[in-house]
Amino acid sequence: MNKDPIVRNHLVLLPGIILVILQWILRYLLPAIAPKAAAIGYLGGIACGLAIAVWWLFFSRAARIERWGAIILIIVVMTGTSLLLDKTISTANMGLMFLIFSIPGISLALVVWAVVTRNLSTAVRRTAMVIIIIISSGIWTLLRTNGMSGDGRQYLDWRWAETKEEILLAQDSNGAVLLLSDIAAADTISEWPGFRGINRNGTIKGIKINTDWAASPPEEIWRKPVGPGCSSFSVKGDRLYTQEQLGENETVSCYSLTTGKTIWKHGDKARFEESHAGPGPRSTPALAGNHVYSMGATGILNVLDAGTGSVIWSRDASADAGIKVPSWGFASSPLVTGNKVIVALAGKMVAYDIITGDPVWFGTDGGSGYSSPQLFNLNGEEQVVFMSKQGSLSIEPGSGKKLWEYKWEIQDRILQPSHIEGNDLLLSGENKSIRRVSVKKEAEGFKIEELWESSDYKVNFNDFIIHKGYAYAFDGPYLTCLDLKDGKRMWRGDRYRGFMILLADQDLLLVLTEKGEVTLVSAVPEKFAELARIQALNAKTWSHPVLAGNILIVRNHEEMAAYRLDIEQNTD
Repeated sequence: MNKDPIVRNHLVLLPGIILVILQWILRYLLPAIAPKAAAIGYLGGIACGLAIAVWWLFFSRAARIERWGAIILIIVVMTGTSLLLDKTISTANMGLMFLIFSIPGISLALVVWAVVTRNLSTAVRRTAMVIIIIISSGIWTLLRTNGMSGDGRQYLDWRWAETKEEILLAQDSNGAVLLLSDIAAADTISEWPGFRGINRNGTIKGIKINTDWAASPPEEIWRKPVGPGCSSFSVKGDRLYTQEQLGENETVSCYSLTTGKTIWKHGDKARFEESHAGPGPRSTPALAGNHVYSMGATGILNVLDAGTGSVIWSRDASADAGIKVPSWGFASSPLVTGNKVIVALAGKMVAYDIITGDPVWFGTDGGSGYSSPQLFNLNGEEQVVFMSKQGSLSIEPGSGKKLWEYKWEIQDRILQPSHIEGNDLLLSGENKSIRRVSVKKEAEGFKIEELWESSDYKVNFNDFIIHKGYAYAFDGPYLTCLDLKDGKRMWRGDRYRGFMILLADQDLLLVLTEKGEVTLVSAVPEKFAELARIQALNAKTWSHPVLAGNILIVRNHEEMAAYRLDIEQNTD
């Protein structure tokens, strides 16, 4: 007598249903509501998956062959799937993406199968079990990821679909879509010599723009495809410089600021790719004199003629420093000071003679890191301050001599130190806290005094903007204002997550969000106020915006565009 239908009618399904609902709330709903809880969502999804396996094995009352057969099949199928995954998925999330994303899916499939087929025949039930487990896991062999957002959302596509880079390579990439028939020079031209502008602080003076974008919106001058990469721009006159990946060539490119037309390209046979930011270079070229200084994601340091792109000299800085390419590539933007160009290879700085290309000095290895060298004048002395795993290090730029060191160990630092006033700096502990420190020079040397520490800011995506005694940055995805006197939060604004420029004469933040929007926000401590917003780009955007005069240039890993902003008033 077949008692199986009776057993199935007495399946204990409610715990599995509750667990899978809780799993999906933790994995997807919680991070959407509270972005800082993404790690909890990842761990909760896996923990609930294990709890569902325990329920099914020991408390579901299913037939033994179905209980053990389902779990064994899941293990076998997931193991087989992991061997066939696209590289972008197998390496994403530090190699954990498949587990993080597939466990909730396969858990849901198991519970739905148990509920829907509980009254069907044994043959149909068990055949459906095999099919649904294979599909829910095996579907991942057909997918790839085109990178992830700052809150961990993956941009999935079919594995065989052409990438934007492949489409670009198949086209004539010289042309740009011109949107204004009469392209005039910018009303005001100012240079933007490299990463985050003149002083690497994201601040521009001498210009005010019309903030009523409903009445006078930015005019899109041109738009064109660009190879992948997280590089921003440097600008001099009508020349616009950036870096991009074009197939197997890591490329430094020069375009016309006013037309977007290609002027020259220089390529090196190198390609770096990882599943977080995608392929391509990470740093921004620096301009000094008639030369362009670029650092590639694998450590190639080029000095090129700014007019023609011809090579002045080139070094494999990674080999020079004896540093392996880190997980997310070299991201340091070159710093040119005096007769030297200084780059950071993870946590180690190297200085080269700008004429000969010979190494001048090598700094100590501070461990992992993705920051760039920052030039400050503290206590009347020029010094290069650099953040790495070990903390903050100050170097005399001419000799490479260590001036002072502030120990504060944080893995994989990204952000720059920021100058507040006098000899005070604002330092980031990435996702933990921030500190204000004062650099004091005494007879026996430099002494670092910690003034305060604040956990109100957990910054790890964009550098600080310092303005009139307040700091503006992203606490997770939220734009936030912090009082520099004591580290207290003044306000927390919208969920932008992105990169900023400060128009200092106007108390105005221009924000390029991760979603490709450009917004205007008042840089005042009283309250958060968004003044205007446009959609400038249409894909994940992880490159700093640039404002050259009244021309705004933005890009991501797929396209770049230039906008003319209406000037309200020029100031001295």
